[in-house]
Amino acid sequence: MAEPSLARAAVVWRIVFAAIGCTAIAYQWWTAVVTSMSTSALGSTVVYFSFFTTQTNVLANLIFLTPVLAPKSRLGRWAASEGVRAAVAMYIAVVGLVFHFILSPTWKPEGLAALGNWVVHYIIPAAVVLDWLLFTSKGRLRWIDPLKWLSFPLVYGLWTVIHGALIGWYPYFFIDIGRIGWAAAMVNYAVLLVFFLIVGLGIIGLDRTFGRRRRRDLQPGSA
Repeated sequence: MAEPSLARAAVVWRIVFAAIGCTAIAYQWWTAVVTSMSTSALGSTVVYFSFFTTQTNVLANLIFLTPVLAPKSRLGRWAASEGVRAAVAMYIAVVGLVFHFILSPTWKPEGLAALGNWVVHYIIPAAVVLDWLLFTSKGRLRWIDPLKWLSFPLVYGLWTVIHGALIGWYPYFFIDIGRIGWAAAMVNYAVLLVFFLIVGLGIIGLDRTFGRRRRRDLQPGSA
């Protein structure tokens, strides 16, 4: 049977991309906090982890590593669940798409910074989505799930508003209340939430399609 080899491939895949992802996050943190000679390491760390890209890449590394290192733990079972893996696939797919089509013209790093940028915006998003497609069980997600998955970007938006009001800094220009105002920022974020929902519904559609195909293949007499 192919299942044991598929499970082994999943373990190798997750270890490799967790190593790549964790290295990129550590390097970007080092660059943002240590080599920048910031007067406040704590403040710079909070700013670095206030980017949705950073938070979502942390989630990606979590769902890569914990099912491998602690599969029977509560955290390992949570990270291995179909709903969590699909939700993270939705979040990080949006990260990659928004960066490519909206943010990349405004951000042109060079050298190792450019490599780290590619990892967190392209390589890890692709790895998470492919992990979900190749290694995650299908057929048990519901159409209502993407609405539930919006809780993370909603909480992130609330944090961004509070944090931005306190220090006068916002991570992305399209939600920079200080520069574009409340109305434009809220409209932009509402559009972004709708985009999250569309991507999530696409994931549900794929899940149900692959789930039906697998059930049909497992039926007695199927070739």
